[in-house]
Amino acid sequence: MKIETLSTGEVFLYSLVGLVVVIASLAVLACMIMLISKLVSRFASGKAPEAPAPAAASKPAAPAASAAAKPAVMATAGELVLRDVDDQTAALLMAIVADQTKIPLNELRFKSIKCLNP
Repeated sequence: MKIETLSTGEVFLYSLVGLVVVIASLAVLACMIMLISKLVSRFASGKAPEAPAPAAASKPAAPAASAAAKPAVMATAGELVLRDVDDQTAALLMAIVADQTKIPLNELRFKSIKCLNP
């Protein structure tokens, strides 16, 4: 039984072919992921995405009026008392309440959070 060895040129050629195959398959996979993502977002919204309107035809936004209607408040809402609750659990509870009530977290005021089952 005779075993043949590969020359240095053949080794580099096989390595190059393998590298090209891996990179090409990754590129095809990335394209498939982008295509599937676009299809899913199109069907999830229920309609095809519309092309953006030209700048001249679009309605001008009034940022000054919306800013005047809702002034930015940078004040705190007071002290929060945690009773038998760690900070991470309290933050999670506040986020859940904000999500369920559809009220932004910065508009809610929590006075205290207490563990009912210590």
